[in-house]
Amino acid sequence: MSIIIFFIALSILILVHELGHFFAAKKNGVGVEEFGIGFPPRILSIKYKGTLYSINAIPIGGFVKLYGEEYTELTKIDKKNYQLSEKNKQKAFSYKKPWQKFLIVIGGVVGNFLLGWILISFLFTQGVPSPAGYVIVEGVKKNSPAALSDIRTGDKIIVLKKNDKELKLTTASDLINLTKKYAGQSIILVIEREGKKMEKKLFIRRNPPKGEGPLGVVITSFIEKKYPWYQAPIYGLVEAFKITKIIISELIKVLFQLITLQKPNIDVAGPVGIASYTASVVKFGKNAILQLIALLSLNLAVVNILPFPALDGGRLIFVLYEWITRKRVNQMIEKYVNMFGIIILLSLAILITYFDIIKLINKQ
Repeated sequence: MSIIIFFIALSILILVHELGHFFAAKKNGVGVEEFGIGFPPRILSIKYKGTLYSINAIPIGGFVKLYGEEYTELTKIDKKNYQLSEKNKQKAFSYKKPWQKFLIVIGGVVGNFLLGWILISFLFTQGVPSPAGYVIVEGVKKNSPAALSDIRTGDKIIVLKKNDKELKLTTASDLINLTKKYAGQSIILVIEREGKKMEKKLFIRRNPPKGEGPLGVVITSFIEKKYPWYQAPIYGLVEAFKITKIIISELIKVLFQLITLQKPNIDVAGPVGIASYTASVVKFGKNAILQLIALLSLNLAVVNILPFPALDGGRLIFVLYEWITRKRVNQMIEKYVNMFGIIILLSLAILITYFDIIKLINKQ
């Protein structure tokens, strides 16, 4: 089931990306020769308004074939002593204005961002964990320091006092780290209960019973937030931008570490790694799966906009060059640069897949 869900999620991400290119091309008058679901060999197809819609044997994602996508395609027509008609020039991608090419190339990235935004907005209507800004007690163990000091389920722990210092607690990690620091000592916790603040003195155990922790409390720093349908898109958009910003920031860090021959401090996963992660996400239900798809969609948007050959960002570089210089890019240069990009990307994919498989073997 996990594998099936992974393939469905991957197909959705790629299809949405290609649909972005498709609609942008149609809107700007570019002919779409084929819109394929899956990859060849072709199983079924139907032609409608000049576009071949096909269902293909390899059930992963899809593709869009634009008319006159490369200058080299149109050059082949010229070599046959066939002059491209004005009508065909108007629907050829290569003859479109730079700003139109820009919109078409970026269409896939926009599609993935929109999918991420829509899914996050939906999840906001269902209820999502959000940082509370304080520590919440979810449970108290019997005869623990917390129980003896009358700490109760539902109490909000705001401040830890020690040696005339008031240390604000905003996350569960803050409290965990401080209890480790002051193990074997007494502390004062400022809590809020039913709108009233009070202080509780506790002794932090050095060697607590297994599964209890130094204070004997189960804590969290997240609360569930649920937004009405008319507010969810606004908060969803803000969250989508926030997540995208984090992805960009982390990606820049990884690229810098790779360039400076440092070991990246975060894991990079390929299809095999993501499939493995999907298996653990499935256990948490529908909303967890949708959240994973949203995150992957935003990741795909960011990766595709990178200015690297064969990616949408790489194609944008050529478009911007044409826009600024008002000259067409040399056909052979564009062809070989994209070919080089594809080789590098495939090599990286194989390398990452190899490491993903090694990790899976080591886990087992």
